[in-house]
Amino acid sequence: METVGWRELVHLPDLGLRGIPAKIDSGARTSSLHGEVIEKFERDGEQFVRFAVDLGGVRQVCEAIHVDIRGITSSNGETQRRYVIKTPLKIGDTEFRAEISLADRSDMKFPMLIGRSSLRRRFLVDSGHSWLQTPEREVQQGHKP
Repeated sequence: METVGWRELVHLPDLGLRGIPAKIDSGARTSSLHGEVIEKFERDGEQFVRFAVDLGGVRQVCEAIHVDIRGITSSNGETQRRYVIKTPLKIGDTEFRAEISLADRSDMKFPMLIGRSSLRRRFLVDSGHSWLQTPEREVQQGHKP
């Protein structure tokens, strides 16, 4: 089992998003990505959602299979209805499909949060360290917040 630090750079390859600064949060159930939902639509009988992600001053429009709309309780105790997508998530050399809610994280330091359902049976968390699964060259290139 791999060990992650309390923050890592992660990738969402099917969405074309690389080097996303993420906070590892075993207290949160669901992973979350800063994204603004633009529209939902159907393609080949499946529900999709189109959304915009702002990372480092660059806006990218992404599309993903829309799994659900759920009531998710944020850290301030408020429950919000959020779109949930399912897409491959890569942390270090480990890639797996993860459910990720789309939320307004503009007031947060990290545009992505990795919750315990993504960590379970894959990673141990060392809260005293950072960037354990992030190659040194990426950390040195200033991709961290």
